[in-house]
Amino acid sequence: MSKIKVLVLPSDRTGVSKFRSVEPHMKLQELYNDDFHVDIVTAGTMDFDWDDTSYIKKYDIIHFHRTLPKVVNGQLRHVYLEEMDELLDKIHSLGIITIMDLDDYWEPSKEHPAYQIIINDKLPHKIRENIKKSNYVTTTTPIFAKEISKLNKNVLVLPNTIDPNEKQFTPKPEKTNKKTRLGWLGGSSHFHDLVIIGGSVSRFLEETKDTSQMVLCGFDTRGNITEIDRDTGQQKTRKIKPEESVWSRYEEMFTKKYGIVNEGYLNQLKKYDEPSDKQYDNLGEVYRRVWTKPITSYASNYNLFDISMAPLKEHDFNKYKSQLKVIEAGFHKKALIAQDYGPYQIDCVPLIEYGGKINEKGNAILVETRKNHKDWYKALKKLNDNPSLVELLSNNLYETVKDKYHIDTVTHTRAEFYKTLVKDNKKEVKQLIEETNAI
Repeated sequence: MSKIKVLVLPSDRTGVSKFRSVEPHMKLQELYNDDFHVDIVTAGTMDFDWDDTSYIKKYDIIHFHRTLPKVVNGQLRHVYLEEMDELLDKIHSLGIITIMDLDDYWEPSKEHPAYQIIINDKLPHKIRENIKKSNYVTTTTPIFAKEISKLNKNVLVLPNTIDPNEKQFTPKPEKTNKKTRLGWLGGSSHFHDLVIIGGSVSRFLEETKDTSQMVLCGFDTRGNITEIDRDTGQQKTRKIKPEESVWSRYEEMFTKKYGIVNEGYLNQLKKYDEPSDKQYDNLGEVYRRVWTKPITSYASNYNLFDISMAPLKEHDFNKYKSQLKVIEAGFHKKALIAQDYGPYQIDCVPLIEYGGKINEKGNAILVETRKNHKDWYKALKKLNDNPSLVELLSNNLYETVKDKYHIDTVTHTRAEFYKTLVKDNKKEVKQLIEETNAI
């Protein structure tokens, strides 16, 4: 039997491409080399033209994220609607199976940094049409799959995975002091999530400054702001000032506007000098800033803290997110406090049962939204006062995720899925989807 030929078209150079397109298919080629031939179009390049079908007709499957790319004036661009319809019709006419991957809900919350751009460009409508037109859709969670299935019944859950052989996912705790270290690791679009815990964390730190530390990972003041010149009416772009960065707002929340930070360290922080905090690593400061790292090494920051926090504001965009923070914390053997909502309800087993009883099989502390500030504070105090519970949660969460979200496990499911599609046995495809999505 000849190899199944797969063409992979990643969306960009970000983590989406890494976790949803590139690494899954590199692993598919590695583990099932006898069964598959995989070609991955590297971000920024595409050496074929959709008008020339001679390149694509050799493939059995084309995998893409959200939309298909094409080259416009020498640049890689993504297309939607009419062009997308034409391309998909052309692909399908050649007997090629299309698989659209989707990891985010198409309707953004109003807090989304690019909300207005997304709405103005009518991206939600365009993505919905792409879902309808594709043969199959893959996504991250059963919750999101159920929503997508309203537009396309052929949806398979292929969750985000971890390759433990990748250096950044190796648990290597860097314990520089005896303090209980709580941490948050993420990007610049989570202000409304972090507002949930800001007051609880700062109160906790103020009361326990001798025994605890907050580690904020991903701090970044780079970027530009576009403004309208008052005199000319023209747009001008300038480098963002540190005090304008959302990261500075994060920092102020957790430190009570620097009120709980020692004066010497405060002077360093105010310089916004990337290496500045290194000399304070061993001094046990109540707050520690850690600067951003590239996608190939960012996760190593989990080694800098003991307790990972995952707040999440309740709205549909967050409801359909993946549980990647749970998976990453688990592989790094970290205790987890998470919002009792959406993706964090999939794998998390509450440590604290009704009446305060400890569940020895619990792998996380879950905080109800209506009790945000009160219970986040109580959760932090509970773990700070009981180090044995930190260890219990860490071990239990690791056991929960280590096989289920191992890249080899999910790659096996992907391989079986692709083989079944090419066999063109609709009954087998349906059965595989039902069994996988029910897990």
